[in-house]
Amino acid sequence: MNRSPETGLREIASLRELAELVRSAPEALFLRWSRGPDADTGASLDHESGLEMPGLSVTVLDAPQWWTRPPEDWIARQIHKYAQLGTEPDRFGWVLTGREVGRGVDHEPLLAETTPVGRLGDSLVEEAGRVYESRFAAGQDSRNGSGR
Repeated sequence: MNRSPETGLREIASLRELAELVRSAPEALFLRWSRGPDADTGASLDHESGLEMPGLSVTVLDAPQWWTRPPEDWIARQIHKYAQLGTEPDRFGWVLTGREVGRGVDHEPLLAETTPVGRLGDSLVEEAGRVYESRFAAGQDSRNGSGR
């Protein structure tokens, strides 16, 4: 297991490794893009309203029950969907657990009492992008969510 020299967090290098971590975790795992757990001491801010939310805004890594494709596809989609947040200086994707305390303005979970689990390695983010581009019909019209 490699540790990131910048954060000391376990570095997760592949979709397979992250999918196994999600499968074997005793509680739900989430993904957050930020300057890391040391910087996330409070709660997320809704930038449009200026209001502080009751927890940290995160993305779900566990696939929903209706998802019949491989879990790696779900995880790749979740990573790729928000990867642009990791392009800002000193920001990266990291995996965490916590207590869900509400929903944000985009209906995303908000977590409190968080525990960091690991950091996404650059190779994992790149792999997620390749998987997303090759396995999904990105940008196609989904008309009312029906996908047809």
